[in-house]
Amino acid sequence: MTSGLRKLVFFVLLLGVTYAAYQFMIKPANANLAQQKKRLDAKLAKLEEFERATAKAENLNEQIEQLEEAVSFFESKLPPKSQIYNVLEQVTVIAQEKGLRPKTIRTMKEKNNSGYIEQPLKMELVGNFGSFYSFLLELEKLPRIMKIRDLKLKSNTKKDSEISADFVLSIFFQNKIS
Repeated sequence: MTSGLRKLVFFVLLLGVTYAAYQFMIKPANANLAQQKKRLDAKLAKLEEFERATAKAENLNEQIEQLEEAVSFFESKLPPKSQIYNVLEQVTVIAQEKGLRPKTIRTMKEKNNSGYIEQPLKMELVGNFGSFYSFLLELEKLPRIMKIRDLKLKSNTKKDSEISADFVLSIFFQNKIS
């Protein structure tokens, strides 16, 4: 064998070993590395998703605490059902202190909602407008939740300064007996 042929056989053998090493060692290692990288990327994406969910959950806990505080605040404004006569007495006393004469006060059918009871009262008061306005301001200061609906004001033709106020006053109570 000549040296040129030897060099050619050596070169071909070297290429064959390189090709075999690539096919049987480097290519499977690269495939395994790519697969591991995919798994790692998927796990990192899940980890980021969990971190976002954790941040939202912490924010939700804060919001739940705020909502619980708000619920307890409004529940403190809802007296028990047994105190309806006290509330009615307060409303009547305020009307009389402001110079209004109660013409009629009737309880209407109560509305039982989840968590609270609404007791509507049909009221008709007679007096001057300034007194009625003062009455409304005093009602607003009471430490309970109330709503005025169907307000109708009529002026008395016999007395110039006198009005008749016809309205429904809804008082809200706790649904449970305390």
